[in-house]
Amino acid sequence: MADVLQKGVFLDLETVDNGDLDRGRLSSGVAEWDWHEFSEPQQIAGRIRTADVVISNKCVLDRAALESAGNLKLIALAATGTNNVDLEAASELGITVCNIRDYASNSVAQHAITLMLNLLTAQPWYWQSVRHGAWSNARQFCLNDRPIREFRGLNFGVIGYGVLGRATAKLAEAMGMKVLIAEHKGRAVRAGRVSFDELIQKTDVLSIHCPLTQETRGLIDREVMHSMQPSALLINTARGGIINEEHLAEALREGVIGGAGVDTLSAEPPPPDHPLLAPDIPNLIVTPHNAWASRTARQAAVDQLAKLIRAFIAGEPLHQVN
Repeated sequence: MADVLQKGVFLDLETVDNGDLDRGRLSSGVAEWDWHEFSEPQQIAGRIRTADVVISNKCVLDRAALESAGNLKLIALAATGTNNVDLEAASELGITVCNIRDYASNSVAQHAITLMLNLLTAQPWYWQSVRHGAWSNARQFCLNDRPIREFRGLNFGVIGYGVLGRATAKLAEAMGMKVLIAEHKGRAVRAGRVSFDELIQKTDVLSIHCPLTQETRGLIDREVMHSMQPSALLINTARGGIINEEHLAEALREGVIGGAGVDTLSAEPPPPDHPLLAPDIPNLIVTPHNAWASRTARQAAVDQLAKLIRAFIAGEPLHQVN
């Protein structure tokens, strides 16, 4: 292999870098870079036509685009998910595809816990009340008309006990919560876990960290929510499709569960009429898929991309997925 690849293209740089990251390690493995903040679908084939390496976070690299890129040797994904690349076509064309992994565990865990704490303490609603004059017009020194709960002693249920689930559970346990780990729905219960149904019934805070698969799509539906405690909180920093969003909106309006904090939706960016963007849903916090996006995590992502490229140049591809 050569010491460097000649041309690199980053198709959607703004998904990772806001201008606050050091890209020096990336530059050292590639002679020339084309940096694109954003790429429309119709621009992709033209932009990668002469590239040796392409970095993409969410831009789709389909068969037609890959077949047009005669020099392409490596696709380095600025994410763990691979669904935006035609892996079969890449293999047929001799293009190596590698992804980055475990770069945002602390950021995601922090975000999940933050969503939980905001719901337990009602801070977003108190903040809005203060802004709208409720404190200034109060008869006494404080506002406490919305329930404030303490986390210590609550059951913290985890669905998906991989790197992200473990990191979040570790924080919850350090805070004095009792961690319950769900077994896959319908499977025999392994040591150290509880059945899916038992976890749903016992948990005070349910935190989702599993991937979106055929098994998990729509996993948290109306039936599951009605099995939860009326005070239970639902936290999702995984994928939007794991929760039936229409059912969640209904459950919150009807008080079936105590609240929800979600960082991902089934459509992103969501349409204005998305069911979880309706203004009348109580006890809901929606954040814009940025649980992973601390500066530390984003720098780790860029540094790992550089590592993928150097490993490929050395003839030892890292995290190859095809």
